[in-house]
Amino acid sequence: MNIVVLVKQTFDTEAKIVLNAEGKIDGNGVNLVINPLDEYAIEEALRLKEKLGGDVTVVTLGGDRAQEAIRTALAMGADKAILVNDPALGEVDEVVAAEILAAAVKTLPCDILLAGVMDTDNGSAQVAVRLAEKLGVSSISSITKLDVAEGKAVGVRVIDGGNETLEVSLPTVVTVVQGINEPRYPSVAGIMKAKKKPLSNVKAADLGLNASDLVAQMKTMKFTLPIPRQGGRKLPGEAAEAAHELARLLREEAKIL
Repeated sequence: MNIVVLVKQTFDTEAKIVLNAEGKIDGNGVNLVINPLDEYAIEEALRLKEKLGGDVTVVTLGGDRAQEAIRTALAMGADKAILVNDPALGEVDEVVAAEILAAAVKTLPCDILLAGVMDTDNGSAQVAVRLAEKLGVSSISSITKLDVAEGKAVGVRVIDGGNETLEVSLPTVVTVVQGINEPRYPSVAGIMKAKKKPLSNVKAADLGLNASDLVAQMKTMKFTLPIPRQGGRKLPGEAAEAAHELARLLREEAKIL
């Protein structure tokens, strides 16, 4: 079984987001981690490998620091990895990312490709399904249980009022959600072995792509931080008076009544 996992490096969900002088997100000093939902995809890939045999290849698009996420995935048990790291690339949106990752996956034998249903920074849930279209294979999304046997994948996902079971032929793309499994922690032995596992750094040209032709169709125009929460107000007086004043404030200031 040839299993491929898409992994993205994102900000730690506990990180404090700040903007720099240019109004862009400042990544200096911020801890970067594997996109949390991709950890479930890695774990599911490893369980398929343990059950069916084969190997697990991690594919990532990112900069030099993305190697940290890859080494973590390798320490968990993945066998090898590809990092598409090309300074010639401009702004990358979901369309461009899918184009690049599809080209990378085409260089590999792949029976099933796994990914988290979305990333925690953009939350678009587009890349994996776009990639499936580029590869010309089926895809099933938001899977909470996965079984693979006899050239087929059977996935279960939650829908309004119950569960839905989907069956597709391999090769296919599957996105998973939290709860499908419990990701393992890298062991000390796994961390040591990860240092020696193959990690290929490639550029767009190595995949038969021209970086100048990969133009994002969506551009981020502006970042804004959430409005800081205001402190509460204590209304004086008896209960009836306070309730009357609260109703007035909700109607005239908050304008929610």
